[in-house]
Amino acid sequence: MSLFGFIITLALICLRVPIGFALAGLAIICTYLFFGYKSGDEFQAAKALYPTLALISSNVFEFLHSYPLSMVPLFIALGHIAYHAEITTDIYFAVRVWLARVPGGLAMASAIGCTGFSAITGSSLACASAMGRICIPEMMRFNYSPQLATSTVAIGGTLGALIPPSILFIMYGLFTEQSINKLFLAGVIPGLLSLMGILTVVFVWSKLKPEDAPIADETYSARERWQATFRAWPAFSLFLVIIGGIYGGIFTATEAAAVSMLIALAYGVLAKKLSWEHFLQAMKDTALQSATIFFIAVCAKMFVAFVSLTGLTHDLINLIEHYQMSDWAILIMIALIYLVMGMFLDPLGIMLLTLPFVIPLIEGMGYDLIWFGVVVVKLLEIGLITPPVGLNVFIINSVVNNTIPVHTIFRGVINFLAMDLVIFALILIFPILSLFLPNSL
Repeated sequence: MSLFGFIITLALICLRVPIGFALAGLAIICTYLFFGYKSGDEFQAAKALYPTLALISSNVFEFLHSYPLSMVPLFIALGHIAYHAEITTDIYFAVRVWLARVPGGLAMASAIGCTGFSAITGSSLACASAMGRICIPEMMRFNYSPQLATSTVAIGGTLGALIPPSILFIMYGLFTEQSINKLFLAGVIPGLLSLMGILTVVFVWSKLKPEDAPIADETYSARERWQATFRAWPAFSLFLVIIGGIYGGIFTATEAAAVSMLIALAYGVLAKKLSWEHFLQAMKDTALQSATIFFIAVCAKMFVAFVSLTGLTHDLINLIEHYQMSDWAILIMIALIYLVMGMFLDPLGIMLLTLPFVIPLIEGMGYDLIWFGVVVVKLLEIGLITPPVGLNVFIINSVVNNTIPVHTIFRGVINFLAMDLVIFALILIFPILSLFLPNSL
């Protein structure tokens, strides 16, 4: 029955039913039917009602009262406050003055700026939207090609999924009961590798097609460069609090979220960069995004309870053992499923829809779930730029007010996809890239 529910859920999502309603509706109905037919062939509606409500309500209550869940609104608030206080934009301008005379320097600065933004906000879509408004007009002003300017920010925005603090890592940790501290640390090296891949593609592109990335006709003195770097100290401080605090054992991930948000708020107020109107707007956006994520997560938790009830995952494990599939065949199959689903669905929905099925498989194979979390998030990151429904591409298209066609952005993004797949292969083949920092705690 859970396999039937999974197929119906996918069908409803394809029909543009919001994923939360699709997950919750199918979970409640199928759980009710399961209990109704449990005692025999005749459906017993009255007896099925109480266990259905008890199972659903207990799982929802337990999930919403999870202490680490408070990280989600805290990190989202941190991102909005940092944006309005101009903390995130200072990162870009600090890097920009150092790379002004490098081929593709503005595009490289955009990618590094996206990395810095990601290290504060944890949201790929927010990163693409905010940095797109800053970086793309600047590159177009210096006659960069539309393909390079837009695709660099689109791919750079995906780093928000991998570089901590990542909302996807938080939700993965909550649903798989893994340490979010370790997940954050596990994403650092793969995230930096992804950044290096982006910078490599930009450099090669600029060398092969110098007309697409003219060198900026501007120079900066050493004093100006260091002044710009110093102005970015709030961003570096926040990253140090989040990663250094967690790695040094000073903070838990939840405490790091609270402390970093308070630091950003204090800086914005004391530096007079955060007005009361901007603060209220940041809180409004935080409430809206948090409520959306919580709703989808709660509905997914209902679906997880239903899948666990039916025992489908055990049947899948037995089926794989029967056909004697190799571990690599299973991993490649899972990767292809994520890549295909990433072409059509949003990352959070894909993850919450598939985890009930794939986690028992991976756990049964003896693989580390921290490492697999990085694998999943990297695949979801690739899905953000994969046609036909690469969310980051459409966000960039809206940022430029449709002046640059979607197909132009996709053509540019394709140049980065091959490098992204190489990075994914390295993460898959060498788990130590993900596990080195978590294991050194």
